[in-house]
Amino acid sequence: MNEGATMHTDVDVVVIGGGISGLASAFRLQQHGVSVEVLEAAPRAGGVIGSRRRDGFLYETGPNSTLDTTPLIGELLSDLGIAAERRDASAVAATRFIVRDGRLAALPTSPGAFLTTSAFSAGAKLRLLREPFIAPAPAGSEESIAAFVRRRLGNEFLDYAIDPFVAGIYAGDPERISVPAAFPRLFALEQQYGSLIKGQIKGARERKKNAEKAKNTAASFSFAGGMQTLTDALARSIARIEPEVRVVNIARNDDGTYSVAGERAGAPFVRRSRAVVLALPAYAAAGLVRPLAPAAAQALAAIEYAPIAVAASAYRRAAVTHPLAGFGFLVPKKEQRKILGSLFSSSMFDGRAPDAAVLLTSFIGGRRNPDLPAQPDAELALIVQQELAALVGATGEPLWTEITRWPQAIAQYNLGHLAHLARIGEAEAALPGLYFCANYRGGVSVGDCIKSAQATTEGVARFLGAASRPA
Repeated sequence: MNEGATMHTDVDVVVIGGGISGLASAFRLQQHGVSVEVLEAAPRAGGVIGSRRRDGFLYETGPNSTLDTTPLIGELLSDLGIAAERRDASAVAATRFIVRDGRLAALPTSPGAFLTTSAFSAGAKLRLLREPFIAPAPAGSEESIAAFVRRRLGNEFLDYAIDPFVAGIYAGDPERISVPAAFPRLFALEQQYGSLIKGQIKGARERKKNAEKAKNTAASFSFAGGMQTLTDALARSIARIEPEVRVVNIARNDDGTYSVAGERAGAPFVRRSRAVVLALPAYAAAGLVRPLAPAAAQALAAIEYAPIAVAASAYRRAAVTHPLAGFGFLVPKKEQRKILGSLFSSSMFDGRAPDAAVLLTSFIGGRRNPDLPAQPDAELALIVQQELAALVGATGEPLWTEITRWPQAIAQYNLGHLAHLARIGEAEAALPGLYFCANYRGGVSVGDCIKSAQATTEGVARFLGAASRPA
């Protein structure tokens, strides 16, 4: 397999970036019999995924869970030997709340519950009857999710369903997020069936055939030791990972191979490979590919990221009056609060808090309040404490609050995003052996990244002439 040695290469593939996308790509390539090396700038691989312990609590500094939307996830956990460590969210986590008029209202989970819910007015419910008769947008058009929902479902569904939903996934602005880029299935339902309601019914049959699940019905899960279980298992399974390497240049050689140059502890670091996978955020990838693909670099640099601060708050159970029987709550922009929402972390999964205590994870910032995450820890902790007091009856001060900042946390699939991706695809076609795999492409969730990594692996394997099935 490794004919790369005759081409004077150090390794078949260099993967730049040791987050979930890079690790999953490297692991799958390794299974194909490909020699892989991962270069990671941080002291440890894992990217934004991190699990921490304090005083008997287990909290997350990044994603708290993911959705089981594709069989690829189960296959990966099995191959890594961590399937037994998976923990599905509790039954009570099926209940999700939004804030309406300053109070938590449970979102309906069935047609019957929808008819009786206080989350939406009678007028909004009646407005749904018009949806099957509204004409779809012209083929090839691009709308924001706000314009799309306003047209098909009305303002109230935008304000109290879609706006908080977009904040929960992208921490984004629904007036700017692109429907075909960020919600391709929603866009396809309208284009194919002419109606979301008709498409949801008929589309379920198609998903059943390909064994994939819609995100609104897929199970949420984590691991007994937190989400870092996944990235740690991937890192252990990859033969070659080089931490604390800052890549500064990628060059394509005359023979079609690539030279990746960087530095570690002030010393030069160079690897030559047959292929390169750029598993970096768009803003970091832009600088590296500018000499090779200036149009792609411009597109990458145009992709915005939303800033987020994550606040893990520990309370005595008796200090919180709300039963916390649910997944958590999201806050619509219309409610004018300072947090995007909170997860009831200790209700979702066992082992997150000691007996007689609870753990809440709150999110601050996004495109709604982009300046807030830069505030001092004490200021952010006070904001969260005040919001939790008002919304879930958290009385007094928490036992502790841990703040984690992500100044560029989540890629924004804004209007024009598909055009950016087209420029990136053109660069891949013009530069055989160069691949882009990160959460600005194919979805931002952990499951989306695993799926994108699989597609990247298959492309790289074909390019290298690797076997079509894992060894």
